[in-house]
Amino acid sequence: MSISAFRALLLAVLFVSIPLLVASFGHAAEFKMGVVDPQSVLEKSKAGKRALEGLKEYVSTRQKLLAKDEEELRNTEKQLKEQAPKWTDTEKKEKEGQFRGKVQDFQKRAQEFNAELQKKQKELVDEYMKKISTATQTVAEKGGVALVVDKGSEQTVKIVIYNKDTIDLTEQVIKEFDRVNK
Repeated sequence: MSISAFRALLLAVLFVSIPLLVASFGHAAEFKMGVVDPQSVLEKSKAGKRALEGLKEYVSTRQKLLAKDEEELRNTEKQLKEQAPKWTDTEKKEKEGQFRGKVQDFQKRAQEFNAELQKKQKELVDEYMKKISTATQTVAEKGGVALVVDKGSEQTVKIVIYNKDTIDLTEQVIKEFDRVNK
């Protein structure tokens, strides 16, 4: 089951069960609900900005290395084309084979970089989601909030279609997140 399908199923269950939950509380307790945009917490908090900047720097360094390798391949290809008329058929096949090997090595490095980048991004998101969840729990408990829903954003799956600004806990969570993760 994909993450978005799982989220949709979870939301359906959640929105069906909320009225039942509220009804079970009756008049004995006030039911408070909040929303948080974890993407905003990551992008706007000091620790999140540092982590994203570190990832950006890592990507930039790797891209520079790949760009250098790509430029070397272009130069090699240009030299091969210029010198090809001077070679015998055997030399030409040998040089072309060496060049194809270099191209394949470059493509393999580029794929490894992309896989490594995806792994680093996933690790970062997983690590920070745990921290964001902890900060959200602290804010919710202090505010007497019984349920906090992932608001989603334009970059992620948009879960909450509408909410009053008063139940958006994102800014409070950012402050708590910054307080704990210096």
